[in-house]
Formats: sequence, C-alpha cells, structure tokens
Amino acid sequence: MYNYKSSRFFMLLMLAIVVSGVACKDDYNLPYQPLEKYIKVYMPQAVNGAVVRTLKITDSAQTLVYGANYGGQGYPDADIEVSFAVNNSKVDSFNNANRTNYPLLPASAYTLSATSAIIPKGKVATEPLTITFKTNGAGAMDALKTYVLPITLSTKTLAVNEALRTAFYVVKAQPDLKDYPNYDRAVWQVIDFSSQEANGEGANNGRAIFALDNNINTFWHTQWQGASPGPPHHITIDMGSEKVLHGLSFQGRQNDGGGKPNEVNVQVSTDNVTWSDAGSFTLQNNKNVQPVFMPNGFKPARYFKVIINSAYNGGYTIVSELNAF
Repeated sequence: MYNYKSSRFFMLLMLAIVVSGVACKDDYNLPYQPLEKYIKVYMPQAVNGAVVRTLKITDSAQTLVYGANYGGQGYPDADIEVSFAVNNSKVDSFNNANRTNYPLLPASAYTLSATSAIIPKGKVATEPLTITFKTNGAGAMDALKTYVLPITLSTKTLAVNEALRTAFYVVKAQPDLKDYPNYDRAVWQVIDFSSQEANGEGANNGRAIFALDNNINTFWHTQWQGASPGPPHHITIDMGSEKVLHGLSFQGRQNDGGGKPNEVNVQVSTDNVTWSDAGSFTLQNNKNVQPVFMPNGFKPARYFKVIINSAYNGGYTIVSELNAF
C-alpha cells in the first residue's frame, strides 16, 4: 500500500535541500562603480535631437533658449562654471548624419546672450540663456534658407555627457505674403521672350506683353501657328529700376486648356549682363493666383527671367498674369 505521508515528507525534504543550496551560494562581487562617474553636465536642448524652428521675418526680437544642466544624484555642493561656443566644426557632421546641406548661420544673424554661466551650488541648471535671431535688415539671414547653428558646452569642473554636449538649432525665416504687395507694373517692359503667338490668338492676345496687362482673360501664349517650339520657354522683364525681388506671382489661362506652367526657374540681374539663379519651383495646374517666394532668398534685381521648363498637358506655355513682389 502506497504511503502518502512518506511521499509528502520526501518531497518536502528535497525542497529544503534545494533552497538551502541556493541560500548557501557565495555572494556576487560587483565591480566598484563610483558615483562621480555618473555625474555629468549636459545641454538639455540636445536631448530630443535638433531644435527646429521657423522664424518670422520681422524687426521684433525672436529668441530660443540654451543652457546647461547637472545630471546625477543629488545636487552640486559647489558652483559649476560652464561655457558655450558656436562650434563650426560640427556643421559637416550634422549634415552627414542627417543627409542635409545646411550652411552655418552667419554671425551677423544671431547674438548669444552669454558665453558663460554658472550652475549654482544646490541647483541643477543655469539660468536660461537666449539666442536672438535677426531676420530682417542688414546682416539678417536669407529668407526661406535653412541654417544650422551648433552650440557646444564645456566645463573644467565636471565631466560632460558627450552625447549631449552640443545642441543643434535648425532655423529659417519665413515671410508672410500679406507683408509683400505686388510691385507697380506701369513701367515694366518685356525685353526678351522665347516665342509668342502674334496672330493666332487675335489682335489683342497671345503676345508676351499680355502677361502684364492686368486682364486675366488675355495671356502670353508661346508660338503655335507656323511652328510649335518646345520647352524651355522664357520671358524676360525689365522692372525699370532696381528692387528687392521677394517672389513672383503667376496666374494661368482661365479655361481648361493645357499650357499652364509646371516646372519654373528664375534668373535675376541688376544690369541685364550678369545673371544669377534665384531658384526653381513647381506650380499647380489651376486658374488661381499662385504667389511663390524666391527659393534661394530675396534678391536685388532690376531684371528677371522666368524660364518654364515644362507645362501641364502641352509643350507650349500660357501665362495670363505675371507679377512680382
């Protein structure tokens, strides 16, 4: 007959032996890890990657914050002196890591409120410091151009968290269209064009000058009667005096035909001899007014050339109204 009491006693005995064996194991000898190894200073603005901001083009001050924090157990038992500097050498590494090509923000376009600060005894952070950006006037950053500003922390008192030593600020100045009305076209002249339809659209239509007549029902149409030259098409305007070219405004033909500009490049000049690239952009296939800021920033110009590299639903081009602001 099976003895349940003996079986239960045996199981309890084995369990006690196992537990006793575990309890008798030698204690683990962990390596010595001094607390000061984990006490480091760092820039909190670097914790979540680059600080990315779009600024307004204005005379008013616009700022972003930088500073240093104490990381580790407790609080510092003495003041910690820290310093900050713009680190030009970090621009290439940032661009390589992020597959970008941002230039360094010019020194004329920003001011650091301080290049040194203190994390006070018993505190864990410096007072907030500020970068003030210049988005308008002499020395300002170019409109619509993205820049990077690396600010690096250093101190002689404690170790620095290398992964959080440098904060990257990625900034650009964004204009507001309502601040840029169209220029008066009263003295504008068309001084060059690739082709125009001088006959097929009627006596008061088709020629390049009809892109400047303030009538959305007339238009410049590249030639189609007798010949149909393909893109690129261009039109060159003399504004009569030098201005700052902030952007251009296009309006397409007001029916559903093809020919509305698609891929566009703009060249600018102050003397009609030396030309520079003001940028390229893509327009939509509709009848609406489409204002576009110059992609490469605001440019001084008396002359501008619009080069239309492709158009919607056709190899020809039609522009109802062309303005600049």
